[in-house]
Amino acid sequence: QVTLVESGGGSVQAGGSLRLSCAASGDTSSRYCMAWFRQAPGKERERVARITRTGNIVYADFVEGRFTISQDSAKNTVYLEMNSLKPEDSAQYYCAARPLPCSWVPADFPSWGQGTQVTVSS
Repeated sequence: QVTLVESGGGSVQAGGSLRLSCAASGDTSSRYCMAWFRQAPGKERERVARITRTGNIVYADFVEGRFTISQDSAKNTVYLEMNSLKPEDSAQYYCAARPLPCSWVPADFPSWGQGTQVTVSS
């Protein structure tokens, strides 16, 4: 089992940047897929980005080059660098982990962080 703790959310103006962090503890072997999801009020949880320990990265279509997912294996931490933020990016952002293979289905992920709020004002 993996325990995840997110940090780095906040409030920014449109066009601004934020970097989210997800620190993992517990079973942090290389067998995991790490993903970021987000959920806005009244909407379903949606995919944002995912990464494996071997560096396989996939982004949701809406990212359009604005976000970058990365990892520091020594720190067992995954990051989500978000640039050119838009008001529609406002949401609670969650980090999730599952044993390989990767997935985009939230229900496939047994481990979740508590979430961190991102608010983008126009």
